[in-house]
Amino acid sequence: MPRILFLVGCLALGFPATVLAAERPPNLVLIMTDNHGPWTLGCYGNPDIKTPHIDRFAARGTLFLHAMANNAVCSPTRASVLTGLMPCQHGVHRFLSGPTQIGPEAYNTLEEFDTLPSILVQNGYVAGLCGKWHLGGEIEPHEGFSHWITKPAGSSAGFYDQRVIENGEIRTEPKYLTDLWTEHGVRFIQQNRDQPFFLFLSYNGPYGLGRAMREPIRNRHAADYADLPLDSFPRTEPQPWNHNYGSWIGDKQVIRKYAAEISGIDDGVGRIMQALDEQNLTENTLVVFMADQGLSGGHAGYWGMGDHTRPLTAFDWTMTIPLIFQWPGKVTAGHREERIVSNYDLLPTILSQLGLSAPTPSKLQRPGRDFSAMLRGESISWENEHFYEFENVRAIRTNRWKYIERIHQRPNELYDLVHDPQEHHNLYGDSDFADQVIPLRKRLYQFFEKHADPKWDLWRGGGTKTDLFTEKFFGIKNPYTPSQYLPDGPLPAYRAP
Repeated sequence: MPRILFLVGCLALGFPATVLAAERPPNLVLIMTDNHGPWTLGCYGNPDIKTPHIDRFAARGTLFLHAMANNAVCSPTRASVLTGLMPCQHGVHRFLSGPTQIGPEAYNTLEEFDTLPSILVQNGYVAGLCGKWHLGGEIEPHEGFSHWITKPAGSSAGFYDQRVIENGEIRTEPKYLTDLWTEHGVRFIQQNRDQPFFLFLSYNGPYGLGRAMREPIRNRHAADYADLPLDSFPRTEPQPWNHNYGSWIGDKQVIRKYAAEISGIDDGVGRIMQALDEQNLTENTLVVFMADQGLSGGHAGYWGMGDHTRPLTAFDWTMTIPLIFQWPGKVTAGHREERIVSNYDLLPTILSQLGLSAPTPSKLQRPGRDFSAMLRGESISWENEHFYEFENVRAIRTNRWKYIERIHQRPNELYDLVHDPQEHHNLYGDSDFADQVIPLRKRLYQFFEKHADPKWDLWRGGGTKTDLFTEKFFGIKNPYTPSQYLPDGPLPAYRAP
């Protein structure tokens, strides 16, 4: 039976408060940022951007040096974190846009799955979303959330005077959105201090794209970055595959805005941790800080994510995310974990750390692995590998090698990440490295053959809940808006290894 029912029974029988406190399930706070590379944080080595609260948070917890996202854009990665599934299993292949989010055609794209919030609610938790949802049906709560304040669209045109949804109504919010989400998160903690809760604090920053980066800096960090060169943003020569943001490399307005938004989020993390301390909840709360996917700020000659290149890409700067866990006495403090973990590992890991488990899907096998033993400093057998898919691109990444394959398009790619961390020298087709390609390609295909749902497996004729950049590569029609991305020539046939 859910543990909350056990506690109610204890109250009725007159068990002492100390016993009830010991039995109360731990709380969960999941803080997620938007388009955010770990290279921007002091705890990951950044010398320019001020992140004292996140750095302190990392010093008191376990930081992952090689945490990876399984897709390049927001909706698929968020769906994977909440379900523990790959895009070829949950069907969210690209960011949502248009009618899926609000209006008569809007719906929750996760409605058929067990998710992190729905599982926790079934076990007696109260759940609150403060910030970006971007998984459909934004106007009303889903997945058991009872507190719900979000945005009507996933993209961000700015951080001030933006539209938000609260109590089923859309309004224009003059307040700084980062502060708004934080304030609602603090209030949710205060209002639910006496029961187990899950707070999903989902910032729509730092973002790093579009009109949001041309908006003037108006948070308290404007003066901090007004004259700084911010050399941690590489001044590199734009690579030919840049599609729409290569000219932003070294743009001082953009990099200062991005830095200021990161520091604004850092303020929010500090306020959330303070609220937990003030409510005497720190010792019984697992807090996770992460991003949905990474972002290049000039690294390797790119700006943006893997959807801002042509062809679509699977480079490390779009995969790599910050990931930090803190829970005093339950998560090792001051540890920097070097093993590779994936965002689809989060569901089983978080539930395990909370003393719960996910229901077994009736048809699908979750690819995620439980790495909670790493959080406790315990030994665990672990294969360092990560799998990625973004429409017509799939990849496997190990400690040293990355193999990238495209369907209906070329080129395939192979990179030696030890000797070529910028991923500029494609070794695919070099006979000296054929022995590396064959086993990597075999592992890649075995993974997707094991886990993909034929209904949503694009590579085997499946469909999509979202529009695609590569609809014409697959010979299918986007459900909402046609794509202008055309194949360069005749489409190569599908070939299994």
